[in-house]
Amino acid sequence: MSRSFAPLAAAVVAAGVLFAGARAVAGSPAAAVTVPAPAVDAAASPRLDTAVFAGGCFWGIEAVFEHIRGVQSAISGYAGGTTKSPSYEDVSSGSTGHAESVEVIFDPSQVSYGQLLQVFFSVAHDPTQLNRQGPDHGTQYRSAIFYRNAEQQRVAAAYIEQLRRAKTFRSPIVTQLAPLTAFYEAEGYHQDYMLHHPDQPYIVYNDAPKVANLKTRFPALYRD
Repeated sequence: MSRSFAPLAAAVVAAGVLFAGARAVAGSPAAAVTVPAPAVDAAASPRLDTAVFAGGCFWGIEAVFEHIRGVQSAISGYAGGTTKSPSYEDVSSGSTGHAESVEVIFDPSQVSYGQLLQVFFSVAHDPTQLNRQGPDHGTQYRSAIFYRNAEQQRVAAAYIEQLRRAKTFRSPIVTQLAPLTAFYEAEGYHQDYMLHHPDQPYIVYNDAPKVANLKTRFPALYRD
């Protein structure tokens, strides 16, 4: 990630307030892409389920999923690495193997795993950017789906192949498909970041358009 103001941000965060310039505003937000619905989906269930996605800064990914009908909660955190209970600074160094991720707890009777994947590939991020997303660079910003079980692996793999065969994207999909070994919740100041900081420049430029695209492209799934 670009951190033009990282030293100052660290000092302010230590005082209990997240500095608005912690993430630089650069590049341009990924444009939403119209993607087909999954031909293969998970079976409906009356029980809550959990999915974990990574696609750049977790602020925007979390905000998108929080606005989907049937999602009970979206939690920013870290997954995919080997360091136990990492801090934001640890993950930002790029040395832990973790990616900024979001744990999505959802009701499959209202929104399916396949529909979450459709939103993920359409408006939440650009799955063709390798180890980066917009202004943020490094393996901690990679595109990834961390599956919890064989069914999630099957559905996600089938959907990626479906998108590839349809040539939905001009560039190859680089999304990593990996088993979820652990999810570590991020620090409190990262949770509901867009809700608490709607006017922060990074949010306005990079993440608010994602939520707007969700509302436009998936009106049946969108909720305020």
